[in-house]
Amino acid sequence: MSAENPSADKPLVLIAAGGTGGHLFPAEALAGALSARGILVDLATDERAARYAGQFPARKLHVLPADTMRGRSPMALFRTAIALGTGVGMGLKLMRHLKPAAVIGFGGYPTLPPVMAAALVRRPTLIHEANGVMGRANALLAPRVTAIATGYPGIVDKDERLRAKAHHTGNPVRPAVREAASLPFAAPQAGEPFELLVFGGSQGARIMSEIVPAALEWLQPQVRARLRVIQQSRPEDIDLVRATYARLGVACELAPFFTDLPARMAKAHLVVGRSGASTVAELCVIGRPSVLVPLPHALDQDQLANATALSRAGGALLMPQDEFTPQRFADELTRLANEPDHLVAMAEAAKAMGRADAAERLADLVIRIANITVSGAGDDAAA
Repeated sequence: MSAENPSADKPLVLIAAGGTGGHLFPAEALAGALSARGILVDLATDERAARYAGQFPARKLHVLPADTMRGRSPMALFRTAIALGTGVGMGLKLMRHLKPAAVIGFGGYPTLPPVMAAALVRRPTLIHEANGVMGRANALLAPRVTAIATGYPGIVDKDERLRAKAHHTGNPVRPAVREAASLPFAAPQAGEPFELLVFGGSQGARIMSEIVPAALEWLQPQVRARLRVIQQSRPEDIDLVRATYARLGVACELAPFFTDLPARMAKAHLVVGRSGASTVAELCVIGRPSVLVPLPHALDQDQLANATALSRAGGALLMPQDEFTPQRFADELTRLANEPDHLVAMAEAAKAMGRADAAERLADLVIRIANITVSGAGDDAAA
C-alpha cells in the first residue's frame, strides 16, 4: 500500500505484527495506548494477518511478504529466505518513506522484515515477547534490537547481552479485557449454578469438543445439574456436542467464535482452554481460575511455559493433553465445583499475576527508546 510521511508535528511508530491473534491483540492494545498520546501508528503485517486487521487502530496498513519456516529441506529454506529477503528489501523502502521514530515487533515471522530493516538503518527497535519462552523469530531479532519487552520476568536472564536491554512490561490486553476485569469473582456455593467456559482457538477447539462433553458423562448427577456450559466448537462439531449436552440435560451455548469472550470469561467460574500468551494474560487481568491444556508438539513449547508459570503461581491447573481425559477432567471438575474457597484462591493468584496497565508500560518504553516527547508519558516502563 502507498506510504506518506506523517505530519511534521506528530511522531510515527510502526508496529509489526501478524500470524495469529496472540500477536495482533497485544499490538492492538499498544497501538491504542500510543494513539491516545497523540502518536501516529502504522501497521506492517503479512497478507494472512491483513485480512483480520480491519479494526486495528492504525493510520495505514503496509503488507510485506514473509514466510514461516515450514521445514528444513533445501527447497523450504530457499523459499523462506526468498520471502524474507524480499520483505526486508521492501522494509528498507518503507523506512525511507516513513522515517518512523521506532519500529516495534510482536513476534512471528511477519515481524522479521520490518524490524530487520529498521535495525539495518539504525532506527530504534523493540520486540515484545509475550510467552514464557522466546519464539524463533524474536530470538533472531533479539541481539539486533534496541530493547526487549517481555510478558514474563527473567526469560532472557541467561544471556547477559539480552538481559541488559530487557524490560518486564507484562502482556498488553484489549480494552474489553480491562473492562471485564472490573467484575469481581464470586465462587458458587453448593447447589448453585456453575458457569463453565470452554474454548481453544482454531487449533484447540476439536480436543475440547471431544473431551469436555464426554467428561460430563462421568459426573455425579448433582454436579452435572449445576453446570451451565458456554463452549467454542468447530462448525463440524457443534451438532454432536449439542446432542450430547441435550442427552445429559446440561444447559449450553455453543458457537464457533465468541466476539465478547472477555465478558464471558469474567462471568465464568472456571475457564478451560489452551494457554496461548493472550489467553493467559486475559485470565490474569480478569482474575479467573482455569484448567489449561497446552498445545502439544509445539517447537518452542511456549504454551507449556505459559501454563507452567500460572500453575506454579496457583492460578491454574496445568493438564497436558495426554492427561486431559474425560475421567481425569471429570474428577478435577467435581473437586473444584465442591471447593469454592479453592476457586477463590485460584482467582486471586491469577489476578496477582495480571498487569492491566501493560499497554501503558509498553508505550512508556517505546516513547523512551524513541526519545519522543509526549505530555503525560510515564517515567519508567519496567519493574
